[in-house]
Amino acid sequence: MTQQARDALLDGLNPAQRQAVEHVNGPLLIVAGPGSGKTRVITHRIAYLNHYLGIRPGNIGAVTFTNRAAKEMRSRLEHLLGDRARYITAGTFHSLCAQILRHDGKAIGLPPEFVIMDDDDQLGLIKRAMVICEVDPKKFPPRSILNAISSAKSRLLTPEGLAQRASGYYDDLVRRIFIEYQALMSRSRGVDFDDLLSRTIELFREAPETLAKYQERFLYLMVDEFQDTNIAQYEIAKQISSKHLNLCVVGDPDQAIYSWRNADIRNILSFQKDFPGTVTVNLSQNYRSTSTILGAARKLISANRQRLDQDLFTDNEMGAKVVIAEAYNEDEEAQLVLQEIERLTREEGFTLRDFVVTYRVNAQSRALEEACLRYGVPYKLVGGVRFYQRREVKDLISYLRLLQDPYDEPSLARVINVPARGIGKRTVDELIAWAGSLSIPAYTALQLLAGDGTEIAEGIDASPFNPRQVQQLVGFLRLINDLRACLPDMELPELIDEVLTRSGYRRSLLDSEEPDAEDRLDNLREFRGVSADWLTIPASESLQPFLENAALVSEQDSIVENEQQYLTLITLHQIKGLEYPVVFITGFEDGVLPHTRSLDNPDQLEEERRIAYVGMTRAGKRLYLLRSFRRRLFGAPTGNPPSRFLRDIPEDFLEAAASRLRSSNNSVGPSGRTSNYPVVAGEPIVQAGPPPFRAGDKVSHATFGQGIVINCLAKPSDYELTVAFKGQSGIKRLLHSFAKLELISKE
Repeated sequence: MTQQARDALLDGLNPAQRQAVEHVNGPLLIVAGPGSGKTRVITHRIAYLNHYLGIRPGNIGAVTFTNRAAKEMRSRLEHLLGDRARYITAGTFHSLCAQILRHDGKAIGLPPEFVIMDDDDQLGLIKRAMVICEVDPKKFPPRSILNAISSAKSRLLTPEGLAQRASGYYDDLVRRIFIEYQALMSRSRGVDFDDLLSRTIELFREAPETLAKYQERFLYLMVDEFQDTNIAQYEIAKQISSKHLNLCVVGDPDQAIYSWRNADIRNILSFQKDFPGTVTVNLSQNYRSTSTILGAARKLISANRQRLDQDLFTDNEMGAKVVIAEAYNEDEEAQLVLQEIERLTREEGFTLRDFVVTYRVNAQSRALEEACLRYGVPYKLVGGVRFYQRREVKDLISYLRLLQDPYDEPSLARVINVPARGIGKRTVDELIAWAGSLSIPAYTALQLLAGDGTEIAEGIDASPFNPRQVQQLVGFLRLINDLRACLPDMELPELIDEVLTRSGYRRSLLDSEEPDAEDRLDNLREFRGVSADWLTIPASESLQPFLENAALVSEQDSIVENEQQYLTLITLHQIKGLEYPVVFITGFEDGVLPHTRSLDNPDQLEEERRIAYVGMTRAGKRLYLLRSFRRRLFGAPTGNPPSRFLRDIPEDFLEAAASRLRSSNNSVGPSGRTSNYPVVAGEPIVQAGPPPFRAGDKVSHATFGQGIVINCLAKPSDYELTVAFKGQSGIKRLLHSFAKLELISKE
């Protein structure tokens, strides 16, 4: 690289960013505040290593936590390095470990065709393990058992290790279920997400030559979002980098919000101690938020003790002050949000895609969704039923997983009677129980029934099935084997068509009278469209990576970058890593944010403050913190006091209510006493102008079609229209400013 090219690469970096990029050898800790350009630093550092120092792309690895972040990283690397970028490993911890285990897992007895069990699969196996252990799921929820096992795995504890730490009956119960859960998964030749990490560590420990290979491959390793790593992930990073010590970690303890996923904030807080001689670089300049928003967020987070001090600053404008808005209940809170969105789009030129409404728990979306539907506001709920978890998509994936590995028992149990082919649940349970008694996979049991070169050994119980059941079960076996025979000769989209046709799945939906049948067919078409990325490659080669990508997809991957206009609804945990010009945080109340479970635990209370901080620092131009006087969550309405976190924000950062909003300067403040905190209450003043429609007018809506106006009522700043639409749409109440109704004819 010439000096001119080097200067061009470093041009535009601030001094701290440049220091991080130019650091080459030895451990490096980059403390990256929100909006400080950390992805730019990571990608420029990779380009610097390659261009200026001549490090081969294949010797550089970068690990992050979501597919979305990895995709962004790869896109930037392609811009900086061109074709060489494809030789750089840039992905999530789980995808990296999956690749390692596919190539080298045989050393610890893991076949390359292993299946990655998703959340539904794992929960199903837990339930079966509980049956084996005779544990009542009503007394011990399967989800809690699964979480306990996941927590143990993230701490690298085996069932035996868990037994050594057992402190009572529940721990011993988890240990017993843990053993059966692993046995069931091994019988299906599967691994769960935690196994991808723990078994990679096992591989490196049991096969030193394999570890040495990856140590030489990844001469330079970078880990993004390091504050979110768990013990297992940190161990993998340390194993790979232990020889050359060229480990660069990037993170911010102020944004550590995933302890419930077993992330350990101590990893980043102790990194300098774990790696003596670490160079620390603070990225303190924020490029995203206004000075006011950043100042308010800084004051809030400074109350925490578990953090690394950094003097965040920005050269951005002061901007509008933070608004604290109060409503009577969650429905009025949602209405207030939509009214302010309408005003900002009308008066200041924002679009729906510029706004996000975020909240602490998923249940808070209910009032927001209902308000959006009522007023005809298009929205996208991030974290609802994900595409790859929808019933029909999961069914198709299960078929494909069986073609990849017929020993995948959860997939076999899911689709052996989908669509219905006369194999009832009792028959399926008997098949799995019989296979278990023989200590063989269910697929092998089917082969025994079919007499496919396998005879039942002497002394083993005979089949529990009558001739009709045997015929049905063997028919399914033939279906799977015939489809597996197609793998070398078909491309993936063609294979999917073959599965949908031969299984009868497509025909079952075409003949279905269920109202969502067409939507389900559309989802299958969408899934097939995704598979088109693997054209020209035989399905025998493309099926495994295609399914792996589907298994590792995250919540944020459902956010599609296109021109479609919609309002984003998302939890505060899921919004991390994203940014929006205008952010509304609802539920700023004690018991909601901070969550009621954290109020008596100092460590959890600090994490709740970090959650609020993450939400606030997603905002670029405007920030609204909303609370309700009464809120219904998980039962009867309750009254929660204002969030104690509001006390941490000086009044200088808070805007007195503007003339467009009715303010209440004698409202109850964060401490429970009368306060002069500016609180928005009530609704904006009605705009002058005649009603846009009259009862009887015929109108058309882009989504609901044609209808007749029943009523047109004046509302603050708008008009509410009641319209009777044709067909299934029925009667809708819409906000005129959002509905965009077209007049067909007047009454």
